[in-house]
Amino acid sequence: MPWAKGRQPKTEGQRSGQSFRRKGPKMSEQTFDEAHAEWLDGRMTFLTAESGWLNILGRWWIGAGDWQIGSGADADIRLPVGPEVLGRLTLRADDTGAFVPEEGAEVALDRAAGQFSWRAGRFLLEIMALGAFRGLRIRDTQSKAPAQLERPRYYPLDPALRVTAAWRALPEPLDLTIDTIIGIPLTGRATHEARFTILGQEITLLATHGTAERPMFVFRDLTSRDETYEKMRFVFGEEVGAETLVIDFNRAVNPPCAFTAHAACPLPPRENLLSLRIEAGERRLT
Repeated sequence: MPWAKGRQPKTEGQRSGQSFRRKGPKMSEQTFDEAHAEWLDGRMTFLTAESGWLNILGRWWIGAGDWQIGSGADADIRLPVGPEVLGRLTLRADDTGAFVPEEGAEVALDRAAGQFSWRAGRFLLEIMALGAFRGLRIRDTQSKAPAQLERPRYYPLDPALRVTAAWRALPEPLDLTIDTIIGIPLTGRATHEARFTILGQEITLLATHGTAERPMFVFRDLTSRDETYEKMRFVFGEEVGAETLVIDFNRAVNPPCAFTAHAACPLPPRENLLSLRIEAGERRLT
């Protein structure tokens, strides 16, 4: 990717489509309110999707070996619902393996080839790679939790908190140790920063995740003390050009770990800890 050299850690947001794009006309062809209403609909669609964060049954740490999965008493990974034996997972030290379901065809697994997630009946399974650790996360597509989600609360829409930022390459790529909410550090590399003025203050944010077309900023501001998620929020760069991008804090969102204990969200780097209140975007869940 042109703005980041080396391999960046995938975020929980990226892994299941948190960085959804607004479809339809560009902002200039819509009113600000119309564009935001469309974005809100997309946000709810993402949160309640099969690949969202509300239907996760659990996360189990695994290593190389064989693992029986199911609801039966003999299962190594015991599910609260479903058949007594869903299947058997074999994982090798080189991040290859296979899943043999009780019913259906065997699924080959290979992290390097991007095949580390699969479907078995009503369940979606994925192996998380966090440094040297591997975790199996399982979603239940028949869960009632997504339908029970109430729309998150948002601050009043404020066009002044949609800013155009200077998008600048760092003199040298910055290698980072990125802490996560579950205490497992990841390594990453930032190559660009966004600079802008908001609420009378000059701000610089590092993009530590995302893609060249959709860089993601993990940040925390003073609203985290009382009104927004305590650890961090995510906001994505939009309309990315060679020298500028747009950051709309009205679209700042809660991370997946606000919705489930089974996510492994990155914490903000110290450069993205802001000493002001940005009263925009998604508020703390109640």
